[in-house]
Amino acid sequence: MQRLSMLIDNRERNAEIMDSLASFNVEMSFAQLPVGDYIISDRMCIERKTVQDFESSIIDARLFDQATRLRDAFDLPVIIIEGRLEDCYVSRHAILGTILALYTDYNIQVINSADPSETSYILSKFAEREQLIERRLPRIAGRKKAYTMYQHQLLILESVPGIGPETAKKLISHFSSVKNVCNADVDELMKIDKIGSKKAELIHAVLNADQKAMQ
Repeated sequence: MQRLSMLIDNRERNAEIMDSLASFNVEMSFAQLPVGDYIISDRMCIERKTVQDFESSIIDARLFDQATRLRDAFDLPVIIIEGRLEDCYVSRHAILGTILALYTDYNIQVINSADPSETSYILSKFAEREQLIERRLPRIAGRKKAYTMYQHQLLILESVPGIGPETAKKLISHFSSVKNVCNADVDELMKIDKIGSKKAELIHAVLNADQKAMQ
């Protein structure tokens, strides 16, 4: 069986999904993704939400901000809602209205899966179509519209474990360039708000690891 690959947000580590994806011969790479949970190809990204997550994101109005970023980044954005929609406290009409808005206003396909096992099956089938049939591989920078130089810099830094969107902005503001961040030592990195010693050591290690020396 030909091996598939997938970029997965490092905060999205559902053990059942990871085990199932491994059984589908999926090679998983983890990073702090700027948008979505699973990047399938250069044009497809999937956001996974449990029914409870989906419901709470409607209530606190996070959902459409996430939908905007997902739509702006990828040509084929998908949201998987995992679990029984009947278990939502929000009215069924509100749920259906939200799903229709995601499709008509944001061009986002919404799929309801029964459980993590079915979610992993859907993910693997999308990967098969995109990678084996369409020959499109996952890329962390999958935006369909051009980046500014600043956005490119943020994307590079956000792919490093321990660096989220806000920390990336603080790093660029403080160091002025990605090169300067890479050249910074642990003590310099710790000058940035919310970067402690362990996080600084991890960032420094990732940015400075010499693969030839490690072989």
